[in-house]
Amino acid sequence: MTMLSLATVLAEGARKYPDKVAVVDGAVRTTYRELWKQSLEYAAGLRALGVKAGDTVAMLIPNVTDFPRVYYAALAVGAQVVPVHLLLTAEEMAYVLRDSGTDLLVAHSSQLQTAATAAHKAGTKLASVGPMPPGVPDAPPRLEDTAASVEPLPTYVSREAEDIAVIFYTSGTTGEPKGALLTHLNLVMNATVNTFDCNDVRPTDVVLGCLPLFHTFGQTVGMNGTFRFGGTLVLLARFTGEAAIDLMVQEDVTVFHGVPTMYVALLEAASKADKLPTPRLCVSGGASLPVAVLEKFTETFGATIFEGYGLSETSPTATTNQPAFGTRPGTVGHAIWGMEVEVARPELDDRIELLPTGALGEIVIRGHSVFAGYLNRPEETAQAVVDGWFRSGDLGTKDADGFITIVDRKKDLIIRGGFNVYPREVEEALARHPGVVQVAVIGVPDATLGEEICAVIVPDQGGLTAEELIEWSKERLGKHKYPRKVRLVESLPMGPSFKVLKRELRRTIDQ
Repeated sequence: MTMLSLATVLAEGARKYPDKVAVVDGAVRTTYRELWKQSLEYAAGLRALGVKAGDTVAMLIPNVTDFPRVYYAALAVGAQVVPVHLLLTAEEMAYVLRDSGTDLLVAHSSQLQTAATAAHKAGTKLASVGPMPPGVPDAPPRLEDTAASVEPLPTYVSREAEDIAVIFYTSGTTGEPKGALLTHLNLVMNATVNTFDCNDVRPTDVVLGCLPLFHTFGQTVGMNGTFRFGGTLVLLARFTGEAAIDLMVQEDVTVFHGVPTMYVALLEAASKADKLPTPRLCVSGGASLPVAVLEKFTETFGATIFEGYGLSETSPTATTNQPAFGTRPGTVGHAIWGMEVEVARPELDDRIELLPTGALGEIVIRGHSVFAGYLNRPEETAQAVVDGWFRSGDLGTKDADGFITIVDRKKDLIIRGGFNVYPREVEEALARHPGVVQVAVIGVPDATLGEEICAVIVPDQGGLTAEELIEWSKERLGKHKYPRKVRLVESLPMGPSFKVLKRELRRTIDQ
């Protein structure tokens, strides 16, 4: 029996770097020693509210210092954590609380109205953190007040490595959201490997924490990864390109983690900025990064972007471009240390049959960061993990040098007149048009061809027309690939993790 707790990430950081600043949140700077002490105080407060080892604590907290305080406090008690997306409705939150069997929801005071409604609907106890505005009727207990009334925990509760640490709820693109069960081993290993094997991190690094901490990328790679190597995490509660650039310059940020839409926003803001930051290490994940965006970012900021790939079910990182192997634009690099990533025949449901080098198939993954299954969903777990491999649902290739290329989601494949068209390939081409700021390509129903290709474009201010883009794309894409339909929009719908929601586009685009 191996004992291990994700709380160790902060506990050991406090032991090794006690006087170093762990978190910058506006004007407040918190050292590792202070952050761990506050987490143990909060842990005692949680225990006073009835939370014990094995219980479930949900969190509805934005990117402020209270997020890591409560996160590591819950882990220190021995509870499992459910991070809740801030943009969910009260009914959606209530579903997560009920499905996860949450014992206590801790909500930041800025989120209290929705949290109270959700907790009432789910029959879940509620506590708050953060400054409580005066005159709030029936205000729930403040964790700070509860913690102040009891002695701090002397240390954290040790757990078995295979015990559940965090339950991440998937976005529900194919049905109801599912709770992906991540163990202490999964998350400690993923943060450690990301830090010490994949990237050129340094103890002096300052990391911008602009990805939502409730999301697996921001939480594991951003927060846990930074604390694992003793860096400083600069929190940004509400991301905009302008705000990110200003904060990066102000705090001398050296490491940026973001999704493609964030890189697009940084490029837009760069043209208006008085001074640009000079990050040394940039990591992209969450969705495919157009090569044109990568090239323009490197030209503008002088920084290489290391694109990676992963899912909530893989803690999240499965592959990434790494200095040790070199970078290859358009790919998501190599499998991370200790993980295996291969390509399998996609049409087989009951077994895994690996394909030869260069063949197109479904990306499958196994190793230390693959999740323990879906909460209370044994049948869906059995469909997702076959012969020890996690089936990603993504189509891709692996070349002779070990570089993985993601072609597209299986469900996003467009079949036009019997020909397979991969939206990412079309998006890569259209992203190179100088008048295109953002692009998403979807299939729309067509009576003759089955599906037609539709490009949804956020144009710049230069007056791009649909006809112009169609003619331009004819010269760069095959006859079965170029979009016959183009929709110009002011913005693309995005989820809480800043991914483009193609299901929303399919639902709302005028066909």
